[in-house]
Amino acid sequence: MTSIPRRSAPVTWLATSAAVVAVVAQLLALYWPVVTVEGPVTWTDKVVHVLVFAVPTYAVGRAVGSVRTAVLVFALHAPVSELVQHFALPGRTGDVWDAVVDLVGVALAAALLVVRRPSPRW
Repeated sequence: MTSIPRRSAPVTWLATSAAVVAVVAQLLALYWPVVTVEGPVTWTDKVVHVLVFAVPTYAVGRAVGSVRTAVLVFALHAPVSELVQHFALPGRTGDVWDAVVDLVGVALAAALLVVRRPSPRW
């Protein structure tokens, strides 16, 4: 129920490439020594956190063909990333609410993966 059927080689290559790019962008956003997110509203940082976890979760889920694997990996990464930011990166602080919003991004991506999963053919 949580597997996505395999696709042809070109589509798989494209999905894998998108997943790699999304994960690299996520790692840069999360572990860059100093990040300043400014926007017109005070909750811009939370929107960025949702996207930073939703996009790679979706991309990896499509690439590996497993919603469960993608959700497990990124749901574990959310609190770990905040702990690393808090304890290991000078100039960065961890925030419990950022981890919560990260998990919201994972959940949104999981829902999209499940909804967009092709229905089985008869």
